[in-house]
Amino acid sequence: MARYTGPNNKQSRRVGFSVLESGVEFAKGKKRSYGPGQHGADRKRKPSNYSVQLTEKQKVRFMYQISEKQFKRLVDESGKMKGVHGENLLFLLESRLDNLVYRAGFATTRRGARQLVNHGHVTVNGKKVDIPSYRVKIGDVVSLKEDDKNLKVVTESLEKTTKRVDFVSYDEGKKELTYVRRPERSELNADINEALIVEFYSRV
Repeated sequence: MARYTGPNNKQSRRVGFSVLESGVEFAKGKKRSYGPGQHGADRKRKPSNYSVQLTEKQKVRFMYQISEKQFKRLVDESGKMKGVHGENLLFLLESRLDNLVYRAGFATTRRGARQLVNHGHVTVNGKKVDIPSYRVKIGDVVSLKEDDKNLKVVTESLEKTTKRVDFVSYDEGKKELTYVRRPERSELNADINEALIVEFYSRV
């Protein structure tokens, strides 16, 4: 299945959740209570347990902008790790290179961050990496190639970045992000119920 390249607001309305984590994709700042499309307002039946679990899975998949195949692989891998299955999944998602480029503020969206990686602008520990799904390790330094640190799109994005998560450290002068530690659950999106995602994949 090809990667989704349509508008974020359709994905957000479909799952009733801001996939950009900002709410800006909801028209005029007001979330409509129904999904997109001609018959979106007609779907008023109480959702089944399966539907609730599916929606939760889609929320996270849309937010991190990854394919179903990639997502399922991470779910399987996180289940083999020590600790809480759902929290392990979020940790693996946060460790993706495109996500940390977004967390650094080099791009305003994860989709834009993936584009920076794909085009070869990003380095990890000084070496170019052009694979968005690359797994960044604790202690790794994510930056941009020296010639790309003043790209207009990067500069504009950094100017809009006012806050970063506490599990990364950012050097303003060098424009470098260090992945300092594993994120705590309380530092991630509180509107996600990762246990429902685990339940979804346990039944399919």
